[in-house]
Order: sequence, then structure tokens, then C-alpha cells
Amino acid sequence: MTDALLAEYVRDGVVESVHRGYLLALNADGSVNLALGSSEQLIFPRSCVKSIQGAAMVRSGLKLEPRLLALGCSSHSGTTEHLSAVREILSLAYLDESALQCMLDKPLGDEERRAWADKAPTRIAMNCSGKHAAMLLTCVTNGWPIANYLDPAHPLQVTIKSELEVLAGESITLTSTDGCGAPLFLLSVSGLARAVRAITISTDPVHQSVLSASRTYPQMVAGKGRLTTQMMEAVPGLYMKDGAEAVEVASMPDGRTLVFKVSDGSLRPFRVLVHAGLKRLGIDSPYEAENVLGGDRVIGAIRATF
Repeated sequence: MTDALLAEYVRDGVVESVHRGYLLALNADGSVNLALGSSEQLIFPRSCVKSIQGAAMVRSGLKLEPRLLALGCSSHSGTTEHLSAVREILSLAYLDESALQCMLDKPLGDEERRAWADKAPTRIAMNCSGKHAAMLLTCVTNGWPIANYLDPAHPLQVTIKSELEVLAGESITLTSTDGCGAPLFLLSVSGLARAVRAITISTDPVHQSVLSASRTYPQMVAGKGRLTTQMMEAVPGLYMKDGAEAVEVASMPDGRTLVFKVSDGSLRPFRVLVHAGLKRLGIDSPYEAENVLGGDRVIGAIRATF
């Protein structure tokens, strides 16, 4: 196995369960602070590269105010505010939600999903609908076809792939399909870390506009009660983005970067790993213990192993 032990679930002093994975923390100068598991392991970064997708769209002429640009790089919770913002982006392209080709889904946020109740899933409620709306607007801006905007050979997706390859410093060897239906590019853990650090420290106005939008409007990037939003609100300058199957990236303006992937796809150790990883890089972040209960008593915790 090329992964490493990242977190333990401890009950009354006994390690009951473990979470393995890959973690890479880079210092401000790009040197390795901590590497757990093979940094050359190939992973699907999932939604962690939405800022890079957004940058490729802005470079291709996408023009959105920061609030809407943050939504275009989001995995939103599906609040009324989020869905209204998706419609705003679509209206700029003279389109409506029928143009979206992301999967049908209910809102991602727990509270929002409960409020949705037994209503049928829709494309606009899907957490990637902001990204898809931005993709459609980019296509309309360039006169590109919208019927096949998710085709890996489409000019939009070719541009996104190129942006990612330049920032990661490696070639994409496999293109798959993300849960939302968009092309998904296989990347090494180290490549993902390089890409996130590169876009963070870049002086390119395109890159800075995307990260600034996300930092300024963290509630649009995720939503109330979600770790991504909470952390960006609490830590000045922090950029953070999560992805499905337990992938996470975080960076500071000086280049300090944290990337991890939990092998079993579990989100359970996320808060612990984020806090421990940022602490390792000298970044203070809010932390609430992830307690293990025995009845109504706290008898253990989830703990990072580094």
C-alpha cells in the first residue's frame, strides 16, 4: 500500500477504526513540510480544482462580479441565495436552467436537503450548478456550442485541461467524468499541491481574481455550517476547497499549501485533518474536538496521527 495512516477513531483508549490516505504539506517556498503516503499517487481531485476551472473560464473571457465568480467555483449548499445566483449567471447568457447538463440532484447542504423534502431533484439544485452555469456563459461569450459543453474535446474543456496542466507542472494521462458530468482529470497528489500553490502565489490577475472572489464570498463557495465556509471566514487569507471522495486543498497567500485524500472516501476525519495539517504549517484555525460517545458520555475522539 502506498497510503499512510492519517487518523484514528479512539474509544476508551482503543483504536477502533482508522483512516488512511495521502497528505502533502508544502512550506511557503514550495519545499515539503510533511508527506504521508506516496506524493506521486494518482488521484481524482474532484471539486478541489474548481478555482482552476474558474481561472480557465475567466482567461477565456468570462466576466462575473466576485460574488457570482465565487459561486462559479463552488460546491454550494443549495440555498435560495445560491440558486438565485445560478439563475443570474444563466441570465447573462440569455439561458435558463434547462441549459444545464449537470446531474439531477437535491441540495448538498444538510439543512437545505431536509427543507427540499420529497420534491424531485433538479439540475439547478445540484451543488455544481454554479460551475455549469459559468461554463455555459463562457461558451456563449466565445461563440462556442453549448449542446456539447461537457465533451472533453470541446474548446472549453481543452482550455481547462491546459490551465490545470500548466499549474500542476504535469501532463494529464487520463480524463474521466466527475459526478456532475464534467470532465475529470487524473492528477498526482504532488501535482495537485503544486497547482494549488501556483494559483495562490500567482501574480496573474486572472488567478488572483478567482481566489479573491472565493475568499471574499466563502458562503458562496460552500454554505452555512460547512467546514470550507467556516474555515475561510475564520482564518484571514485562507483559501480552501473540498471535493467528493474525501479530497481537500487549502492554501495561504504566502504559498503554504495543504492537500490530502482519505483513501476510504470518508469525510469523518476532515475537520481533524484540516486543523492538524494547518497547525503543522503554523496556521491557527478554529477547532472543535470530534468526540466519540458512549451513551451520552464522551469516551474518546477522532485524532490525527501527525
